[in-house]
Parts: sequence; structure tokens; C-alpha cells
Amino acid sequence: QVQLAESGGGLVQAGGSLRLSCAASGRTFSSYVMGWFRQAPGKEREFVATISFSGGSTDYADSVAGRFTISRDNAKNTVYLQMNSLKAEDTAVYYCAADTRIATPLSTVAWAYDYWGQGTQVTVSS
Repeated sequence: QVQLAESGGGLVQAGGSLRLSCAASGRTFSSYVMGWFRQAPGKEREFVATISFSGGSTDYADSVAGRFTISRDNAKNTVYLQMNSLKAEDTAVYYCAADTRIATPLSTVAWAYDYWGQGTQVTVSS
């Protein structure tokens, strides 16, 4: 069983920055692919970023590439999402997710992830 807890959301003006954190339980965090997704009101959940178990590989949605950075600290069982140059369209609930399958590649689809956090609200005012 893996528990994920996001933090760091809030209200920020357009052009500003936020850093989201996701703390994970479990002794094998360093073997999980981790991802960030978001869901805006009235829209489907969408992929934001993913990172390999070692942190050596990452992938981003086109809409956030160059503005967001995903990273992880396996010693702290934590994954981060640094969000810069925020736009009003980034407003959403942000979820972190864990893919605990063995030796899986990075995935941009929600069904590949088997554990999810409760989400943290990010609101960007224009």
C-alpha cells in the first residue's frame, strides 16, 4: 500500500511560481515511476509530467514543457513539481501518482498509475 500526500498549492498571480511536493509512504519509493496530473473544472484529468525511478528521465506535456520541472528526492520519498511562468490555464487540482509496477517505462496515461494522492488546488489569477 502506498500513500501519497500533495502540498504546496495555492493562489498565485499569472507569471508567478509555485512548487508542489508529494510525500510518499513505503520503503520502495525509489523503484516507482512518479507522475503529476491535473484536472480543471469541467475537464478530464490530464498528464503534466513524469519522472523515472532514478530521476534520470523525465517527460512533460507540451503545454508545460519549458515552464515546469519535475524532480525527486528518493532519500526523502518526495517528488516535486516546480511551476514557473504560471498562466491562468494552469488553474486546476494537481495530483501526484505512483506507478508501482516493476521496470515500467515512463507513462503519460492515467491508467498506468495505481496510487493517487488527494490533490492540491492551484489557482492562477490573471
